[in-house]
Amino acid sequence: MKIIKKIVLLIILILVIVVGIYVIMGYNMYKKALEETPINVKINEIKSIDNYTTFDELPKTYINAVIAVEDHRFYEHNGIDIFGIVRAIINDIRTWELREGGSTITQQLAKNTYFTQNRKLTRKIAETFMALKIEKECNKEEIFELYVNTSYFGDGYYCVGEASQGYFGKDPIDMTDYESTLLAGIPNAPSVYAPTNNFELATQRQRQVISRMIECGYLSQKEAEQLYKE
Repeated sequence: MKIIKKIVLLIILILVIVVGIYVIMGYNMYKKALEETPINVKINEIKSIDNYTTFDELPKTYINAVIAVEDHRFYEHNGIDIFGIVRAIINDIRTWELREGGSTITQQLAKNTYFTQNRKLTRKIAETFMALKIEKECNKEEIFELYVNTSYFGDGYYCVGEASQGYFGKDPIDMTDYESTLLAGIPNAPSVYAPTNNFELATQRQRQVISRMIECGYLSQKEAEQLYKE
């Protein structure tokens, strides 16, 4: 029995050491990225792009759709959603695949602006530190605004303004509820959900977005049915 306890303690110790090493590596990656480009400099770079869209220039339906499908506790967390991470881990274990990352909108912004899209653990930890830093530097509206201006929407569109003009021929503020919910679903997998690639898959994703909006209280069933008719 004592031997088993010693083995268990040894395994726990090894795990703690390994986790500690990864945390240190992730923190160093975060610090290096921040030293190369401070957050205020990065923000100014993003805001200087063509077709930059402010929060006030986004339809309410689009904002609600993105929050519902990407990060429904966006206004409640400080950049990290523990519940989302736990849910993602459970789903990953259930499917034996690294399918979900539990990333908040803030974490996705950190990834889009500072790190690569690979799923290495070190990058994920660095992204977490960066998300906490961003939350200290920016308010929620600015974070959301920066996120949609650094997301890829497929078909060569790298911000919400380009995507709205490219897909619908109009500025974001003029998007209908139908267009807003369609666009909100694309960044999850742009090569799959871009309407120009596969409109059927794009509308399937749109239905997922609308379903999440109902669950989060952003749409009533009657309003959702009207969107489906469109």
